[in-house]
Amino acid sequence: MCGIVGLLMKNPAWDERLGELLVPMLVGMTERGPDSAGMAVFGRPARGEIMLSLFQLHGQPDWLGLLKAVKTSVPGTHHINANGQHAVLHTTSDGEAIRALVKDRFAGIVPLAAGSRIQLYKDIGAPAEIAARYHFDTMVGTHAVGHTRMATESAVTPDRAHPFTAGRDFCLVHNGSLSNPYRVRRQLEPLGIHFDTDNDTEAACRFLEWRMREGDAVDAAIEKGFEALDGFFTFLIGTADGLALVRDPFACKPAIVAETADYVAISSEFRSLAHLPGVSNAKLFEPQPRTIYHWSRA
Repeated sequence: MCGIVGLLMKNPAWDERLGELLVPMLVGMTERGPDSAGMAVFGRPARGEIMLSLFQLHGQPDWLGLLKAVKTSVPGTHHINANGQHAVLHTTSDGEAIRALVKDRFAGIVPLAAGSRIQLYKDIGAPAEIAARYHFDTMVGTHAVGHTRMATESAVTPDRAHPFTAGRDFCLVHNGSLSNPYRVRRQLEPLGIHFDTDNDTEAACRFLEWRMREGDAVDAAIEKGFEALDGFFTFLIGTADGLALVRDPFACKPAIVAETADYVAISSEFRSLAHLPGVSNAKLFEPQPRTIYHWSRA
């Protein structure tokens, strides 16, 4: 049992309130996921710049040492914003050389996300503590997804918390359990797709992103996922353009959507939506099984 939340601001004037409104949604799912939590925020793109979200998994971080190594070894302009065990490295390089450098010389650092819009934070502990630790309430952007985890099939560690990412500006949170993640891995690994954890959600994330990289639109990738991914799930997907939501053909895992002229809010339970402005007049609905919903600011 886990909790998922998502928020997309249809009204640009509400972008400044993204974190403020999302934190109570995340904390409201604590009972569904008390051991770890995370949030991916999609902001306005910085022209010509890639952001790498990083986490120091072991030991004390030396973010300035990492930045010095990047400036010495990788052409381009780079700067870093550090926040405890987390940091976001901004670079005008393509990012791949930096990921290779991190893997080779900074074994304790785990890359969490990459893209021109996404910043991702996740850690172990109570959702409220994590939200305060990384100042989720100050986050600004067009849309975001969050997750509270109750681990059932892999260890409680920051890198196994959600959201999971693959490629650029793509992330997924999951409530449920897949029965065939290792079959999916055996399909993808010969294609050069690398896995970082043994978490079943990572298999779904990498499968869907792979299909999109191969040219499928989000809907087509998810349709292929119905055939490839066996188990129970509610998936909430964040992309550079917006959010997508889908439940398995049996709709075993709960979800509810509230939509107004200003926002679209998604949660596993209504209690995480009850605080939202204007929710009493929102269009409320339970997503149908094997039905793909997506929302874009455009």
